[in-house]
Amino acid sequence: MSFYKESGLKEKQIAAGLTLRAVAGDHTMLTFVEFQPHAVLPVHQHPHEQITYLLAGELEFTLEGETRILGRGEGVIVRSQVEHGARALSKPVKVLDAWYPRREDYL
Repeated sequence: MSFYKESGLKEKQIAAGLTLRAVAGDHTMLTFVEFQPHAVLPVHQHPHEQITYLLAGELEFTLEGETRILGRGEGVIVRSQVEHGARALSKPVKVLDAWYPRREDYL
């Protein structure tokens, strides 16, 4: 697929209160993730590099034991195999994630 519309991408639930829509090329990938208020993405790690950018809301993000509150226009770089997790605060959160290599489990 060369052109896409976010609303036309298949939605997938990845945890309670968390859904994503993914678009991918041969090697890279973007995901649009939506957190319902107070939804939690437990601390985890993966071999993929991830760049997260907040489009809306506030997200409590923990990276290697350090926790920060991120708002619209802020982000974080998660390198391969680094532990991280997140929790939406009182409002819905919308995040754009870039991935390398692409996450086959999200397609």
